[in-house]
Amino acid sequence: MNNNDRLVRLRYALDIKDNDMVEIFKLGDKVVTVKDIQQLLKKTKQDQEDAEEEHTENEYVKACDNATLEAFLNGLIVFKRGKKEESSGESKKHQSMIKNDRSVNNVLLKKVKIALTLTSDDMLDILDEAGVYISNSELSAVLRKEGQRNYKECGDRYARNFLKGLALRYRG
Repeated sequence: MNNNDRLVRLRYALDIKDNDMVEIFKLGDKVVTVKDIQQLLKKTKQDQEDAEEEHTENEYVKACDNATLEAFLNGLIVFKRGKKEESSGESKKHQSMIKNDRSVNNVLLKKVKIALTLTSDDMLDILDEAGVYISNSELSAVLRKEGQRNYKECGDRYARNFLKGLALRYRG
């Protein structure tokens, strides 16, 4: 699963319109147009034919890099919860949480949890609705900071099923 897939699934699950996506990116300090959004969400023509033949990674007209996805997730938090009041000691610039491609799913789960004000029990229920059963300690390990002793990398299966569960909850 690549960043474009994550963006498409999150957009579908939360039923976010193109104009709202432009606003969300703007809140995440990234300027994009509706055309850019459509390119991020549209698969290439050849890929649609290849996908029927064998399971390959989806290719989109415009690739979504880690910085773009994180800008969207940061904007989603502000869009859903409002602007955070800054204390005088805090820096204005967000530090990137996505260090490499392996940490993308962990950051996705953390930031969606914050944006939608979900508790750990809510997240377990969402995964349960998608047919995935994990313990509270497993979820806690996935939500920990990378490098922490009990940190566990979140695989595509958990992220995909979490987004599926969100779609079932918010659209179903």
